[in-house]
Amino acid sequence: MNVEGKETARIAEAIAALPGVSEVYSVAGHYDLVAIIRVAANETLADLVTGQIRAIPGILSSQTLIAFRAYSQRDVNALFDMN
Repeated sequence: MNVEGKETARIAEAIAALPGVSEVYSVAGHYDLVAIIRVAANETLADLVTGQIRAIPGILSSQTLIAFRAYSQRDVNALFDMN
């Protein structure tokens, strides 16, 4: 998300308090905040993003990405764990 600079902390805290939001990161680069959302259904995601997050004052723009599969070092290590 791109947010009003002086409102970054307030907006991040408001997003983090929403059900379904597991983490919010302040980041450098093209965007100001990244929120990790974990919900069971796309409809829930749509309601959360468009109905709740985008309604928070100070959010200028957002982009929603949907993850299909997770790849992490933890997952790779689990593949080789024979215990």
